Amino acid sequence: MLIAVIAGCEIGFWVVLLAGLVARYPLRMRRTGAALLLGVPLVDVVLLAATLVDLRNGATAGTGHGLAAVYLGYSVAFGHSMMRWADQRFAHRFAGGPPPPPKPKYGAARVRYEWREWGKALLATAIACAVLLGMIALVGDAHRTEALAGWPARLGAVLAIWSLWPITTTLWPPRPKKTAAPRP
Repeated sequence: MLIAVIAGCEIGFWVVLLAGLVARYPLRMRRTGAALLLGVPLVDVVLLAATLVDLRNGATAGTGHGLAAVYLGYSVAFGHSMMRWADQRFAHRFAGGPPPPPKPKYGAARVRYEWREWGKALLATAIACAVLLGMIALVGDAHRTEALAGWPARLGAVLAIWSLWPITTTLWPPRPKKTAAPRP
């Protein structure tokens, strides 16, 4: 059941975001669009509430509860940048705004970009682990929360793998390809 709530929240995130952007740009209803966009984080609150109610009602924590914590962490850490990404594209397409800036391709700017994204993943992992620990403390029964105990290690492994990208970008930053000189 909780997996369905997670899927519904993911769909809800994008529906509320899209509704806010449509109201803001094509419909030119700035206040309504802003109100809808402010409602996007409420989707996370719904998921947190559903997870906590499920656990408080005596459910044994399972994969769905762990996924809910991970979803919350990543939604909080990456949600603002995802909303900004969508807003820039909508503003460009429907309101004559400037084209969205591309992510940097080369040099120090690319290295900073990769580390910033990894920093968001670190924040997401920290939030997810805090939620997991909160769920374990809330239930107070190690047997009922046994499935949650392995999630921090999984998240740490994902973060370690993710860190390979900014590390390699730092050591070997991408450079523009050299073009061959035109032949005389």
